[in-house]
Amino acid sequence: MDPMEVLTNFSQLEAFLQPIFSADEHIVIGYEILGRYKTDKGYESLGPFFSDHSVPEEYRIDVDNIILEQALAKLADQEDECFIFINRDPHLLMYDHGEGFLEIIKRYFPEQKMHRIVLELSEKSFSGNMESLLHLLTYYKTYGIKIAIDHLGVDSHLDRISAISPQILKISLDHLKMQRWDTFADTISLWGELSRKMGATLLFENIETVYQLQFAWRHGGRYYQGFYLAQPSPAAIGRESLKERFKRECHSFIDSEKMSLEKKYDEKKKLQLELERCVRKSRAASGERQPLLELAKMLESYAFRLYVCDEDGFQKSPNFLKTNQGWSIQEHYIDKNWSWRPYFLKTIIKMRNDQEGFLSDSYSDIETAQTIRTFSLPLRDNEYLFIDISYEYLYEHNIF
Repeated sequence: MDPMEVLTNFSQLEAFLQPIFSADEHIVIGYEILGRYKTDKGYESLGPFFSDHSVPEEYRIDVDNIILEQALAKLADQEDECFIFINRDPHLLMYDHGEGFLEIIKRYFPEQKMHRIVLELSEKSFSGNMESLLHLLTYYKTYGIKIAIDHLGVDSHLDRISAISPQILKISLDHLKMQRWDTFADTISLWGELSRKMGATLLFENIETVYQLQFAWRHGGRYYQGFYLAQPSPAAIGRESLKERFKRECHSFIDSEKMSLEKKYDEKKKLQLELERCVRKSRAASGERQPLLELAKMLESYAFRLYVCDEDGFQKSPNFLKTNQGWSIQEHYIDKNWSWRPYFLKTIIKMRNDQEGFLSDSYSDIETAQTIRTFSLPLRDNEYLFIDISYEYLYEHNIF
């Protein structure tokens, strides 16, 4: 796109609106404003224009503001009071200390209606004075304006995001095409945990397939956006346009997830009962090598490592580790302390009070770097047995 063509043909600029849907009501809850330029071949995205740093800042701001005013004129008087998501480059926003943006919003909305505005920023692209930006965003929040952070990724600055304290975290599902499913799912889980701690909402964008929609639903997305749901267009759509379709798909997700969870529950219960049976049969204890070794052999189709600790986390037995040559005994692990692990003491307290075994969530093992789960069980004399379940077994039985 030739920037001069854009700058000399403002009449060809048009604001497009892309609907954003909610998981709880299955309706349109807002629109993201997108800039388009009309050509003989149709409309082109203005994304390349806004990211072209050879174009002076004031010109990019002028085009941004034209698109913004067009969109606000379309949406300001809507009775349903949908949210209006507005993208802004933080550098351009700070060009006039954010005054121009706020003045435009004030022309279309009284202060009691400014809660409809969601300002979208990418903190990764900002290299200016962070304190000044934070001060401006705090000021905007006093008007009820919400802040969303988009373009989240592994190179995002968590300290900046925490300082901004956004109400919405926006995750693109473009990355789902380029990364392994489990790797991307782990990343999303981290963002989900951060959003819960911050009290923020997850919004998934670039949803192009039903599979991506289900992925977003399964990983805690409250808001959804993408071509699979609705294409950007010059006009708003009916708030309940996709409600019935969305409800049907949501029901299919629920049925599928319940079936999957039931299978996983059955597999976990079966595993737990079998492990408990083997432990009772073995009469294992920390001071006796042979019963522990015999127990390890009984469990070799499930486990690759076992050991005994006391309730303070000190290891009382060696490690019994499965190798290609059989089970080896690693004496040097005796007296190592594992209480520093975040889950350890919580697990001990749960076992001590419930007097039953406990199967951990999935996690990455420090030594093997594989995804495993640990089954722990009270023995006697304040001793607890820990059995590390192999990746192969978890994968085969789908109980990650």
